[in-house]
Amino acid sequence: MGNRGLIRSFRQIEKGEIDQRRPVVTLFSGGLDSTYLLYRLRQAGVDEVHALSVDLGGDEAPELTDIADTLGVHLHTVDARDLFADEFVAPAIAAHAVYLDTHPISSSLSRPLIARIAMEKAEHLGAPTVLHTANRSQNSLRRLNGALELLGFAGDYGSPYDLEPVDRDEKMRELKTLGLDVVAARVVSGDSNLWCREFESGYLDDPESHAVPEDLYRWSVPDADRRDDGIEISLRGGVPVAVDGEELPLAALVARLNRRVGRHGLGRSSGLEHLPGGAKVLEVRETPAAWLLLRSHRVLESATLDAELIREKLHIEQLWVREALEGRWFGELHAACQAFIASTAPAVSGTVRWHLSQAGANTTSVVAARPRYVRDREHWEKSSIQEELGLLTSGA
Repeated sequence: MGNRGLIRSFRQIEKGEIDQRRPVVTLFSGGLDSTYLLYRLRQAGVDEVHALSVDLGGDEAPELTDIADTLGVHLHTVDARDLFADEFVAPAIAAHAVYLDTHPISSSLSRPLIARIAMEKAEHLGAPTVLHTANRSQNSLRRLNGALELLGFAGDYGSPYDLEPVDRDEKMRELKTLGLDVVAARVVSGDSNLWCREFESGYLDDPESHAVPEDLYRWSVPDADRRDDGIEISLRGGVPVAVDGEELPLAALVARLNRRVGRHGLGRSSGLEHLPGGAKVLEVRETPAAWLLLRSHRVLESATLDAELIREKLHIEQLWVREALEGRWFGELHAACQAFIASTAPAVSGTVRWHLSQAGANTTSVVAARPRYVRDREHWEKSSIQEELGLLTSGA
């Protein structure tokens, strides 16, 4: 694979700037943009198109096989839920990965994994090209491109929508000629994985008027029959491992908490995230499991780590988040931040018990494996005085 350049437009594909006789790997969700990209590749004469769908535990995908068969492309599906949880979500919990104190980051975690899987698939197939569909108003553009660059993919990669967006009606009209009525009229753009469901664009474009219809939410829908709930979260070495004493793989644990915490209507957030150049776009999220797990981790950190260490970690956390946001997950600075954060994790073990209600969540018990907290203040005061006096006496 020769390193030839970044693909930023459909014109590059049609002018032969990718090798049309060799396999091309595209990221494929089954939505309008990714389906249309497959169509344009086939129209351009690409012989062997491989559509890659990566399951990260988000919303159920549309029927992908029918689309792939209609367009004559090869479909590959990869179940990466556990990999995503263990290698990307777990470090994000330890790093308290929250964007500027507004919302847990999400696509910043998923994009580097998707890029890595795409690169591995391309290398396996001998494909010199990896394409995706992010446009310039989506931060995924720099995260996918950045990940592929830092991973050292030696072929062509990028999104033809970067410099050549295509009108939605035109895409739908062309696909309908093939019998592919891919999506209904646009409502919002969405992205989901087991850690987060996110909405943007459409009628959420304008931050000055963005009331969110209840039917967009799925995890954080209040249950009419809900009652106040006591729940215990256990962590070992900074990683959540159990709910109410039942040990679970992290992916399954997050899925359970999304339902359990979400039934109280908890875990919703909205925030403005920056684009290259400084403009900002609105994003709305529901993250019930993330909302509680991040708080649980912070509570146990406060119970087990020295206060000065936590102060320094707060600074390193935002460096960690910035590098992930900017598409540098596989970069040196992100690795250095991760090493610092990982060094603090072994002490962060124990359980936090919460009282959940529609009003929020409050702790009712914190039990650390190696605690720094005082359980009896009077006893501690007497002991510390005796210790100080004893030191003075021995010094005299």
